[in-house]
Parts: sequence; C-alpha cells; structure tokens
Amino acid sequence: MSAPLPLRRSVAAGNLVALSGQIGAVDGTLVEGGVAAQTRQALANLVAQLAEHGLTAADVIKTNVFLVSMDDFAAMNAEYALVFTQDFPARSAVAVRELPFGASVEIEGWAYRGE
Repeated sequence: MSAPLPLRRSVAAGNLVALSGQIGAVDGTLVEGGVAAQTRQALANLVAQLAEHGLTAADVIKTNVFLVSMDDFAAMNAEYALVFTQDFPARSAVAVRELPFGASVEIEGWAYRGE
C-alpha cells in the first residue's frame, strides 16, 4: 500500500458525503486479529473520514460491506453494532472473491449533512 491510490477517501456533494471503502489498515498495514479487528479499524477509518466533514456515525444513512467470506458476517456484525447503535443506516453486505491488500472486509458509506 505504499503507492498513492487514484481516489479520494471522501467527497462532499450537496447534502451528501460519499465515503470510499475503508479496510482495516493503519499506516498502510492491515491490523492483526482477523475480521473483527479489521472491521473495528475499517470503521475507525470511516469515522475519521466523517469527522473531516464535521459528521459522526449517526449521520451515516447507507453502508456497503464487502466480505471475503460470509462466514465472517457475525464477527463483522458484532463490531458494526458497536459503532452504529441506533437509527441504523441501510446496509448491504456481500461476499466478494478478493479485496485490496488482502483485507477480509471493506466498508463504504454515504452520510447526510442536513440542510
């Protein structure tokens, strides 16, 4: 993950903020501890992107979760429920063959900035 990627981690568009997919990495290195730890870090990365727009997890209206194995759904869901605790965003969760940098989970989202 040393080369810069041709993307923006988040983009504000009117009242919406699109959040690029976040994996469980810190300083370009995946965290250890399996899908639970990677989910925790991916969500922390997502929340950090929200903060750059003055938003919190409560402002997220939609997420898309990509898992390399649906066997990891319960572990991901347990960590997810610690961040999104009420007024849950709409969510899709799908299995994919592979994720960048060998990640087990990637989470992207949309947030609403209000009027």
